[in-house]
Amino acid sequence: MTGNAGDAADTGADPLDAAQERRVRAVLALGGVPQSDLPDGVQQVRLRLLERAASGREAPRDVSAWVAVVASNLAMDWHRAKRRQERLGERLASLRPPAHSSGEDSSVLSLAVARGLDELPDALRQVLVLRFYADLPVRGIADELGIPEGTVKSRLHSAVRALRTRLHEDEVV
Repeated sequence: MTGNAGDAADTGADPLDAAQERRVRAVLALGGVPQSDLPDGVQQVRLRLLERAASGREAPRDVSAWVAVVASNLAMDWHRAKRRQERLGERLASLRPPAHSSGEDSSVLSLAVARGLDELPDALRQVLVLRFYADLPVRGIADELGIPEGTVKSRLHSAVRALRTRLHEDEVV
């Protein structure tokens, strides 16, 4: 982005360039947000960038990293909402007879990785997605999340170990 978010707010220009929008979509998708919800997620990131500029706060040092972290946080929020809905659904399902599940068309590896990511605690999933899917360096993740680099490294190690264990349990790798 050549200008800052404040310039975009003043001129009506899009505060996200094409590369940043692709990064946001990738982080959301890899964070487990379904394809149908990606446009809403991108709009939320745009809105937060515009709100930041409108409030008079200075533009983020690295807009690409900032939007990736915001997208990651949105993905975590989406999972929290999904879990709340699932718990409600489970309570409702207990009131009616069990239904038969349909077959799944996805590959075993994709399903195992997706399940593994879904089972990770939010903080571990967030650093894993930011590091390996948004391609942010450890220092960038630490700066954006406001945590020490050592904490990022520790969470990455735990996340990779947990995901690897899950894939071995499922006999995928």
